Formats: sequence, structure tokens, C-alpha cells
Amino acid sequence: MGIRYEKDGPVARVTIDRPQVLNALDRAAHTALGEVWDDFERDDALLVAVLTGAGDRAFSVGQDLKELAARNASGANAGTPPATFGSCGQPGWPRLTERFTLSKPVVARVAGYALGGGLELALACDIVIAADTAEFGLPEPRIGLIAGAGGVFRLARQAPLRAALGYLLTGRRFGARRAYELGLVNEVVPADGLDACVDGWVADVLACAPLSVRAVKEAAYRSADLPLEQAFATRYVWEERRMRSADAVEGPRAFAEKRPPRWQGH
Repeated sequence: MGIRYEKDGPVARVTIDRPQVLNALDRAAHTALGEVWDDFERDDALLVAVLTGAGDRAFSVGQDLKELAARNASGANAGTPPATFGSCGQPGWPRLTERFTLSKPVVARVAGYALGGGLELALACDIVIAADTAEFGLPEPRIGLIAGAGGVFRLARQAPLRAALGYLLTGRRFGARRAYELGLVNEVVPADGLDACVDGWVADVLACAPLSVRAVKEAAYRSADLPLEQAFATRYVWEERRMRSADAVEGPRAFAEKRPPRWQGH
């Protein structure tokens, strides 16, 4: 169905596998991805996911517009309300772009095009590593659409507003170095070093206590638009679990005993 899902120890490797259409996402792929994210969150053995696209031409170019046009022409979409923000009622909902409570980190491995919904997927990830040949953009206005899977919102929050509007209002593309300058990606590397770089980031995540990682992710996102005083006073589900966990004791003990910690994750 166009999605490969592999469990590599504690790492979930998720690949959009439709290279013949630059990893565009059709309805079947969205459905499969929804099932993947359900399983990833549910499986306690999995601690981090890596999302990428098959081949080196594209991470993803977003919605499969040929499928959309065919459905419109056949009348399959007749009676369906016009699409706007979000994917409620659509295959694969909630999609990654709307999984606001996904507690585990997702790393985007971006090679080639990350356009439209592909960029929206990358923006919804927690860490983004890009090849120096990667190309980004939200071209939806050029074809009468809108970046409704969160692109309008996330780009305007993750990049300076003036810069974001420049790309949102024109559909212009920008390269990996520019994405790095804007703070949209964590690191840019030559294409032949992309896998090694991603693996390094994954290894660093795995070196941390799993509950600490979840607590940090939850607190960072939930507090992003809160006044600092309110952020301190807010209770966070995963932080409540972390501070009462065996790992909260194990970490300092391992440091004092000069040995690697043995995380239990509970």
C-alpha cells in the first residue's frame, strides 16, 4: 500500500514507498500511515521513529493530485464537503500532522523534494535532517489549494513570520541551507552522509531516558504559547510519570557510579 514499516530494535523505520510518483500520498498510503502511527505509539518496545521517502528524488511531494483529479472527474468526491484545514473524516485520520499527543519523537530523513504535504509532514516531525540536495516548498496556492495539513500554521510558527509569508504567499521553493537558516531543519549534510547523520541523532535520543524524552517533548509543545509563569505551573502527564519512575533514580545513581544507565522506561 505504498508504506514500509520496519521495527529495528527500538527504532521504527517508516518509509513512504511510492518513488514512481515522488512518494506522493494516495488514500491507501494515508490509511496505512495511520495504522503505523497507532502501532508506533502503542508498542512500548519502540522509542523513536524515522520517517523518510523511498529513493533519493523525494521525501514526499504530498497529496497524490492525479488521484484527486481522477476522483473529482469520476464523481467519487461528489457530496463531500470542500477540504479545508485538517483531515478529519479522511483516510488515516488523525494523520501525523494532527497527532498532537504523539508522545514519542519522530525524526524526518529528508532527501530530494519535500513539497506540499511532504513539507507539512517534515514540519510535524520533532527532528529534521536534510541532505544538501533537499528542496522544500508549499506550492498549494499555485493550484488553487491551501497548505491545510498544518503548513500554514507550522511554517508561520517555526520560521520568522515575514520569511514564512514570503513562501506561503508565493509557493516559492527553498533549499536545504535556507531551511537550516530559518530553523526548519536541525542539520544539513551531503546526501551520501545522510543515513549516518540520522543514525547519530537517533543514537543520541536512545541514550536518553525514554520517559525523560517523552516528558521533554510534551512540555516543550504544550508550553510553546504559554506565558513562562503558566508554563512552570502547568502539569504534564509524562513529567508526572518520569519524576515517579525508577529511571529518575537510576540516572543520578549511574552517574555517581560512573557507569552507563540502565533505563527501564517505567
